[in-house]
Amino acid sequence: MKTKEFRKRNRISKSTRKIKRSSGLYIAPSLIGVLLFFIIPFIVVIYYSLVDNPISANFVFLDNYKSVIANGAFKTAVRNTFAFSVVAVPLAVVLSLLLAIVLEAKLPFRSQFRTFFLSPLMVPVASIVLIWQVLFHYNGAVNELLQKFGGPKIDWMNSEYFIVVIVILFLWKNLGYNMILFMAALASIPKDILEVAKLESASAFKTFFYIKIRYLSSTILFVTIMSLISSFKIFREIYLLTTDYPYDSAYMLQHFMNNKFRNLDYQTLSAAAILMSLVMIVIIGILFIVENRFGKDVEG
Repeated sequence: MKTKEFRKRNRISKSTRKIKRSSGLYIAPSLIGVLLFFIIPFIVVIYYSLVDNPISANFVFLDNYKSVIANGAFKTAVRNTFAFSVVAVPLAVVLSLLLAIVLEAKLPFRSQFRTFFLSPLMVPVASIVLIWQVLFHYNGAVNELLQKFGGPKIDWMNSEYFIVVIVILFLWKNLGYNMILFMAALASIPKDILEVAKLESASAFKTFFYIKIRYLSSTILFVTIMSLISSFKIFREIYLLTTDYPYDSAYMLQHFMNNKFRNLDYQTLSAAAILMSLVMIVIIGILFIVENRFGKDVEG
């Protein structure tokens, strides 16, 4: 009996080892890709941020970070990027959630509405920029409309109002994708819980804030993180609208980094990238903590 048990355990252990080896072989390409394209480049960026330049490679410790923090252009870029994200990200989350709730109802032409909000994802960036130039040019369609209602002409591209232009552009591009995510999350809420709430005569307001929002907490977290990342990628559109050195209110972190890259100032670029990464890690960590506390009872 002992011999049979030993053989059985031996077969199980061999089978387990075989599964682990085959699993390792399947995972290996992904691990190698992550190592080559993410981990090693990030280590190189950290190294560059601690030396005076990549050629002489003299160790300067935190001097590059001090230089970046004291840089006026960096301060302007951080201030503008922060202001844009604070305005654009909450709007992208709240408006897309409201659209999802509206389209969740059995409205006529619901599929056409969804197609309309998803269409910006299929439009090339260059075409989007061309449309916005036509709309917000000093002699463009928006100013023509303002003048018809007695308003003044505004130089949208070269004034503090440019933040309005890029916020509208950001929302136009991202609302559809976020809305689809929220619609999928709303559809996955257990129907029996909603029926119980209805039987208990719970108002639509209470049902939304006490039931739906709790089940949507993980989706809200995901949409917020994706919108935050997208807000840091608005550089493409701003660059095509205004080139390297836009009006001060449109000068973002990506402009600062792009200009440093063109000047081959890798150490300053690397220090700024590490600082931005640390801020993103802190913000995303706070979001995870809030979501974990808010949606813990739902997961349980």
